[in-house]
Amino acid sequence: MKNKYDTKNIAEYILKKIPVAPEISIILGSGLSEFTSTLTNPVNVPYSEISEYPQPSVSGHVGEFIFGFAGNTPVLCARGRFHYYEGHSIETVTLPLRVFHDIQCKSVIITNAAGCMNRDWNTGELMVIDGHFDFTFRHSSSNPPLMDTLLCYDKNLLLKAKDIAKSQSLLIRKGKYCWTLGPTYETPAEIEYMHALGGDAVGMSTVPEIEEADKLGLKVLGISCLTNYAAGISSKPLTHLEVLETTERVKSQFADLITGIIVN
Repeated sequence: MKNKYDTKNIAEYILKKIPVAPEISIILGSGLSEFTSTLTNPVNVPYSEISEYPQPSVSGHVGEFIFGFAGNTPVLCARGRFHYYEGHSIETVTLPLRVFHDIQCKSVIITNAAGCMNRDWNTGELMVIDGHFDFTFRHSSSNPPLMDTLLCYDKNLLLKAKDIAKSQSLLIRKGKYCWTLGPTYETPAEIEYMHALGGDAVGMSTVPEIEEADKLGLKVLGISCLTNYAAGISSKPLTHLEVLETTERVKSQFADLITGIIVN
């Protein structure tokens, strides 16, 4: 089947707009785009400038690539991702990964805002992802397997994240991310089920991107910002506003961690 997108042309368009090829790429989750304000010599490439490139529709997702330098390292960020629940195909959801691959990036940091399923963790904490579950049940109604042996889960990046967090006196968790279809939040019963199988955080993105990165041979560091407690963990109602409020509160810590990982 013919691919819907010509990623080589997209990559060439972006490369013509920026001074040098990026060494690392980043997908920024809901409310986490402020990291780009820390980059020097930034160059914006709006998605709308790129022929046939889709547009995000979720609050907190701007819809542009931003190139810049973290220290001396050239970085390309995607501000705005595509979700399956928006009606996009998996091909569209994973489009940025193929663009990064065609730009010749070898590593990608994939971030998200996620619900926390651990009562002894706190909202606002960060979690590095060392495995995932696909709870969309698109292909089977059986319990999904834990995926934690993919080659894209780069041990060196995980260790670096841990070391940088320690040097910054930042508590960082390690756990398993659960992908659900959305756009509605999960029920308490669903959260209990996912947590019982080993899930630590839940969200509506990231897993297709991780699996596409694995197919492409990219190294991945996944980071979740635990923006709220999942349904049934807290008595507070779940809202997207809480997600954005929490990411606003921790944006400096998040930016410092990402920068430290890149420059060290």
